[in-house]
Parts: sequence; structure tokens; C-alpha cells
Amino acid sequence: MDGASSSLPKKLGTSGPIIGRYERGEMTPSVEVAKKLANIFSVTLDYLVDDTSTLTDIKDRSILNRIIEIEKLENQDRKTIIHVIDSLLRDAKARKTYATGL
Repeated sequence: MDGASSSLPKKLGTSGPIIGRYERGEMTPSVEVAKKLANIFSVTLDYLVDDTSTLTDIKDRSILNRIIEIEKLENQDRKTIIHVIDSLLRDAKARKTYATGL
């Protein structure tokens, strides 16, 4: 293991051989260990366990947390926020298009 990966067992409170068994699919980590892994790699637990890649491709936890907060809002507030986001995305795409001359 290199320096970066050798600290993973320490962060998880386990050993290198156990990590190897997880990687080879010989063992499945407990939910607690999976949560620690998600935190270490700054991804969601869903992202770690989704074999089909259909749950989400969002790796940035801060973006995902914002989406979760938006979902909790009243319908009108959600619509307003989505409208603002759509406008900002449209403007960003237009700037990118004009900058590249396409």
C-alpha cells in the first residue's frame, strides 16, 4: 500500500488485509464501516453501495445536501429556487458557448 492508502485502515480502525478483502469482494463491510468510508471519500453511502450506477452520479456531498434541503421546502419555494437555478445554468451555458465561439 502507498502512503495515502495505508492510512485508510487506520481511519477505519481495521487492518490492510481486511481492506484487501473488502476490495476483492471476499467480505462486506458493516454499515458503520461503510458510513466511515463514505465520509472519508466525501461521497454518499448510496454512491458506495449502488452497483447499477442508477441512484446518483452526484459525488459532491455539498451539492447533494442542497438538493435534499430543496426537496424539504414547500412546493412554491422549490419552484422558485429551481427557476433561479435554471436561469443561472442557462446563463452559464450561454457564457461558455460564447467564450468558445460555437
